[in-house]
Amino acid sequence: MIVAVTALDFGPIVLGGNVFGWTTDRDEGFRVLDAFVDGGGRAIDTADAYVAWLPGSSGGESETIIGEWLARRGRRDDVLIATKVAALPARKGLSAANIEAAAEDSLRRLGTDRIDLYFAHVDDPEVPQEETLAAFDRLVQAGKVREIGASNFSPARLGSAAAIAETEGLTPFTVAQDKWSLVERGIELDVVPALEELGVVEIPYSSLASGFLTGKYRPGTSTDSARAGRAGIYLDDPRNLDLLAVLDDVAADRGTSVTAVALAWLAAQRTVAAPIASARTPEQVADLLAAATVQLTPEDLEQLSATTGPVAL
Repeated sequence: MIVAVTALDFGPIVLGGNVFGWTTDRDEGFRVLDAFVDGGGRAIDTADAYVAWLPGSSGGESETIIGEWLARRGRRDDVLIATKVAALPARKGLSAANIEAAAEDSLRRLGTDRIDLYFAHVDDPEVPQEETLAAFDRLVQAGKVREIGASNFSPARLGSAAAIAETEGLTPFTVAQDKWSLVERGIELDVVPALEELGVVEIPYSSLASGFLTGKYRPGTSTDSARAGRAGIYLDDPRNLDLLAVLDDVAADRGTSVTAVALAWLAAQRTVAAPIASARTPEQVADLLAAATVQLTPEDLEQLSATTGPVAL
C-alpha cells in the first residue's frame, strides 16, 4: 500500500469557483467569498479553464476575481486555494512546459506566490507520467505549489502515477477530484477503492448535481438558472424522484435544508475530505456551511444511499 497523506485542511466545505465570471459577477463574487470565509469556510477551488466556455471569455476569469478579492481583503493566509491545469484551450495538456507556464499564469491571476493544491484537471495520456510528475515536483520544490492532485483520472492511471512518484522520489498526488453526489455515484465502484488503497483523499465536484440536490428542481416546475437544463435531466430517473422525497423527510427531521443533507451525506462517505459546492449569492452560502452541523444517523445514511445506489459510469 502506498500512502500519500495530505496535510491540507479543507474545512467543512470547499467553495467552488466555477461560477465566478459566469453566473456571478465580480462584486457579487466578493460578497459570496466574504460570506463563505466569515462563516468559517477556508478552502476555494478554481481552475484556469473557468470560464472559458462562456462566449467572449478566454479563461482565467474565476482566478482573477478570486485574486482581486484576496488582494482587496488581505485574506490570503486565511484560505486554501486550489486551481488546475490541462483543460484551458490555450494551455491544454500535461507537458512539463505547459504545466510550468500555466502555473505562472495562475499565480499571476491569483496574485499570490503559492498554490496550495495544484490539480491536473484532466488526464493526458499523450504525455509520459514521469514528465508530468517531475514538472509538478519542481513546482513543489520551488515553493510555488504545496500539494498536487488528480482530477478525473482512472484508477489505473492513479495507480501508475503513485508507483512512479514512489520509485522516482517525486511528489505524489495526495488529493483527487471527481464527480460524485447522491445521483452520480459511479466512482464508488472503482475509483473510491483505488483512492483508499493509495491513501488519497477526495474532494468531489458537482456535489449538488448542478443544483438538483438543492431541492428546487421538481416535476412541473421551471427554474431560471444557467444550469437548469443539466439539473432537470435528473428528473427523468424515478429513483431521483424517490430521493427527493427521502431528502425532504430527512431535512425536516433534522431541521435543516435539503442542500445541507445532500452535502452531509457526501461528507460522510469513504475518502471524502470535503465536498465542493458553489454559491451564486451570499444567501446560498449558509446552506452549504450548514452541512457541517447536520448530524445524520446511520439510518439516515443508509436510507439515502439505498435510494439511488452506485451505477457504473
